[in-house]
Amino acid sequence: GDNSLVFKQLVRIAVGLVAMVLLAQIHPDNFRLFSPFLYFGGILLLVLTIFFGVGKSADRWLDFYFFRFQPSELMKIFVPLMIASFYSDKELPPKFKNLVIAAVIIIIPALLIAKQPDLGTAILITSSGIIAIFLSGIRLAHILLGVAFVIGAIPVLWSMMYDYQKSRVLSFFSPEQDALGSGYHLIQSKIALGSGGLFGKGYMNGTQSKLDFLPENHTDFIFSIYIEETGMLGLIVLLSAYLIILGRLYFLADRSMKKNFYFNSLLITAFALTFFIQTALNIFVNLGLIPTKGLALPFI
Repeated sequence: GDNSLVFKQLVRIAVGLVAMVLLAQIHPDNFRLFSPFLYFGGILLLVLTIFFGVGKSADRWLDFYFFRFQPSELMKIFVPLMIASFYSDKELPPKFKNLVIAAVIIIIPALLIAKQPDLGTAILITSSGIIAIFLSGIRLAHILLGVAFVIGAIPVLWSMMYDYQKSRVLSFFSPEQDALGSGYHLIQSKIALGSGGLFGKGYMNGTQSKLDFLPENHTDFIFSIYIEETGMLGLIVLLSAYLIILGRLYFLADRSMKKNFYFNSLLITAFALTFFIQTALNIFVNLGLIPTKGLALPFI
């Protein structure tokens, strides 16, 4: 029931807060030192997930009986950490050889995560890693080469996609064609968003969630439900909270750069962009601006 969901969230918040306080005591140099171990440990967990993973529609979870977790979530932290560590003592702008090594650091976990299949997280990790490379300063010729590589990879990516993923992409362009199938989520999401009005329908009074029209209303499509219940006012509060977090991260990254703590600055910026991209992707999915992805809304 709903109470068990609330209890689970409270436990996760408590664990998250304890982890945050403990991690805040560790000096950034130690993170840089241990980044290769964390990264390769994460890769090992991703390989184990392919063979022993469990889940509903995709085998993304490792089950240790007393708790389950998704190794792909760890890689959202470990990939930017590894990139920041790798570039922290290299000359800038990076040489072509170092760009290739950084690309390999990103591509290996991205392919392992896409195999689960979890295309949303794979895209998130790839984009956050690429942005970390961009932040290190990069020549225009290398940027153009990267763009050409991405365009060339699109047909390969399409051929690797599962049928349900392809139908999501196709239904994104015309959700009405399969209104009860692959386009269903998108149509119901837009109904929820549009019916919130200025002040919303009130807590737990949203028809789309109450009558169960919108599936995954506590994860992938929680943004639509939140806006239906709180309206335009709720949207302003939520986006303001996200802007405060991003502003604080930018301030810390800028201060680190001025003090020549290059690793710290690169790491904070990479985390900030991972956070921003995940938030933006979830909201864009709910608005019907990009095809459906299995990415949750941070902190909500």
